Amino acid sequence: MSTPLLDVTNLSLGYGKIAAVKEIYLSVLPGQVVCLIGANGAGKTTTLRGLSGLLSPRGGSIRFDGQDIGGQKPYRIARAGLIHVPEGRQVFAEMTIADNLKMGGYLISDRAVMKQRLEYVLELFPRLRQRLPQLAGSLSGGEQQMLAIGRALMAKPRLLLLDEPSLGLAPLISRHIFAAIKKLNQSNGLTVLLVEQNAYQALNAAHRGYVLVNGTITMEGEGRELLTRPEVRDAYLEGAS
Repeated sequence: MSTPLLDVTNLSLGYGKIAAVKEIYLSVLPGQVVCLIGANGAGKTTTLRGLSGLLSPRGGSIRFDGQDIGGQKPYRIARAGLIHVPEGRQVFAEMTIADNLKMGGYLISDRAVMKQRLEYVLELFPRLRQRLPQLAGSLSGGEQQMLAIGRALMAKPRLLLLDEPSLGLAPLISRHIFAAIKKLNQSNGLTVLLVEQNAYQALNAAHRGYVLVNGTITMEGEGRELLTRPEVRDAYLEGAS
């Protein structure tokens, strides 16, 4: 079996006196798509914030490519290749789409490399090519999500963390976003850990999934195998197809 690119053991996270995540474990192998599902308030976003350095662990370990990154500064974790696309997109609304993308490649000093990565993103999301001079704030929610993912891809991530990529999007746009995620994984071997409200889409796209309940991992398994479990279907997949 491959060595995990990300290996999380007994990780605890919280805010003040609130223990939001309690001694969870998970691992992501190179080339996998792994999803974390759960109800609102289960601790999913908190987990991603801990992995990317936005929240300091209270206990446990986070190992990325064999190195302990728990408690490191976010910029150091990003430089190591773990790139976080936060919930709500958080694009730079008063900057152009082109400049937003270039911000994602701020460490690139070679113009040819910058151009190559920009072309890669624009091929994946052709809508952005048509709107490069526009301000990011003028885009629709779906287009802003494409921009947020594209900005992250400019940094050439080794592991991409996606927090609720379909949140607030129309079903058609949501399917387009998930198609792009699958393409990135299947055609380019990108490793992805995603948190997603749409459990059906997430588990259908994932090699492996984890269920988080009240800050604790309660279940894990292959993505499509979890889709068949009655307790998962009853809790998260009502009306899904």
